[in-house]
Amino acid sequence: MEQQQATAPPSEPPGHLDVEVAEAALAEHYPHLVRLGYVVLPPDLGRTRRVLTAHALAQRALPRGATAVAEPVAAGSAGLPGQRGAREAAGGYAPLRLRVLRAALEAARPRRRWELPSRAALPPLLPQVWGLRLAPRSDGAAALALEQTLASLSGPGRAACALRDLDGLDGPALRRVLAEAGVADADAAVAEADGVPQADGADRPRLDAPEFDPCALRARPTDLARRRQHGRAALAAAAALAVCAVLLGLPGDGWGPDGAAAPSYARNPAADAALDPSRLTRAEPGAWRTASRPDFATWPARGDRLGDRELLRRALAVWARPGGSVQVSATPGTLPGPPAGPPQLLFAGTVDQAAVVLFHDGLRVVRYAEAKSGDGGGALLDLGRADAADQASATALVVGRVDGNVRYLTAPWVGSVAVRDLLRPQDAARPVARGADGVTAPVRSPVQARECASWPALRLGPHLATDLGELAPARLTYGSPSATAGATGAEALRGLARTACHLPALRGAGVRSVNAWRFASQPLPEAAGSAAWVCTRAETWRGAGARTLTQLQLPARRPDAPGTAAARAEGSAACGPRAPHVLSGMLWKSPAGQWYVLAAGDSEVTSITLSGDMTGSAPGNLLALPTKPGTRPDLSATLAGGERLTALR
Repeated sequence: MEQQQATAPPSEPPGHLDVEVAEAALAEHYPHLVRLGYVVLPPDLGRTRRVLTAHALAQRALPRGATAVAEPVAAGSAGLPGQRGAREAAGGYAPLRLRVLRAALEAARPRRRWELPSRAALPPLLPQVWGLRLAPRSDGAAALALEQTLASLSGPGRAACALRDLDGLDGPALRRVLAEAGVADADAAVAEADGVPQADGADRPRLDAPEFDPCALRARPTDLARRRQHGRAALAAAAALAVCAVLLGLPGDGWGPDGAAAPSYARNPAADAALDPSRLTRAEPGAWRTASRPDFATWPARGDRLGDRELLRRALAVWARPGGSVQVSATPGTLPGPPAGPPQLLFAGTVDQAAVVLFHDGLRVVRYAEAKSGDGGGALLDLGRADAADQASATALVVGRVDGNVRYLTAPWVGSVAVRDLLRPQDAARPVARGADGVTAPVRSPVQARECASWPALRLGPHLATDLGELAPARLTYGSPSATAGATGAEALRGLARTACHLPALRGAGVRSVNAWRFASQPLPEAAGSAAWVCTRAETWRGAGARTLTQLQLPARRPDAPGTAAARAEGSAACGPRAPHVLSGMLWKSPAGQWYVLAAGDSEVTSITLSGDMTGSAPGNLLALPTKPGTRPDLSATLAGGERLTALR
């Protein structure tokens, strides 16, 4: 009979606990499992917390699915009384007991300061009792003495006492269950429990007495005065949250007077004046004709919505306080924040499906765009540097970008607008139509192109400019740093054709102008033709951060074949007005397979010297010496005035 009780039921797979079997065992032995957890849990939790936590441990002991179980202990081998032997041999009780013990011991384990408390040590989410203190009944000094004795034991010691007194385990069976529950030193736990005298029915109560039954509870109220104080505080906090939610939710539908701007928390007369549409400044229509330096400040206000005060107010408010729904972009070095005073209005009108406003405050140009209907939604705010602009760099501003096309607002002194492809210098420029307000027809932009198959550039009167993803297009020039001119001649266009595919590296860098300079022409060894050395320098609106590129343009069949980059530098003064000299070099493999070091400097270079991996020199501004692949010599040169010049890196 004992052997049959020690084996799993035939309907259950050997070594696994079925959920239905575990549920039946939990319902049958629930009071006993709760009592077991209550005894093992640490006393410093408090009696109410221990009661609720013990119930939570017993309820969480039910597995979610079929789970592996250890072989149960036979009643005969454990030396159990008849009733407890039946509980031990039941297929579902032992695994549930093991899960309760493990959770209770984990809650009782001492923790270091940096360790998080276990789940069992935290107040249980369920069950919860509000407004009552719950504790088992206590009827004498004997129960209190036993409670104090258990409090002096460790968690494993209390678990050994509970298994010994409640389940009748002893000897190997007791040590095995403790080990399965995660007790590292079962012998020490048993020895600790042996120090607690066995109950004899007279000296002290047993652990299965009503004093240790967390299912038979005594209920008392908590501190009523403190509860009332906490209740009033909670009601006040809830009311404050409700008021904040209502205020943050206003206006609810559509835009308020400030559109998509964030709330204004500080007001002062100067700030209010800067955001007043009636105080916007406007240049006279012919101011650019008499100005000593025509720039953005001399542009007249144009557009079909110059009198739309609501649009202008929203644009100014969003500029000062862009809200979360506003997409803001700014070129590097552009300061955010509102204008210091009333800005100048350049444009306010409808462009495609958007309402666009352009401002200028002397240092920046600002573009605001919203849906044409103006009935809510997001907005766009673009800021760009514009300080020290002149007639050549203030020729156009972007007013709209849609599907890879750009519309420009042109300066009043621009007499004609045309577009040309830099990669096809032999093709003529195509005229671009303009409206009465100075806005051009859509022009394809190269900014979002994935391949360098074409590069549209805009011819604005005698100036050539290209879009690099910013408000103001970058001006393209050609020539030495001391004699730059608009890149509109045949030689300049041929040079730009082989440079255009290097321009994507300048997108979004705050570039004001790009100058290409053919500083040397070098006959290649082995009669392989003639190559051109070109230095391309991009100046920024902020002054610092200029980017310099030298390239060797080898003989090619296609006029738009990109040159080979020889050196790149950021922040260098080479090729610029402050340092109008350049020296560059690279390795080149001839058609016959021989490697050479090629180097060139501008016309002021009188000799070039190699050092490091390779030594050598050559008079003049050109050098070509045979070498091996992988050689990295150091280049230096001497200028006509005796100064030393190092190569661009």
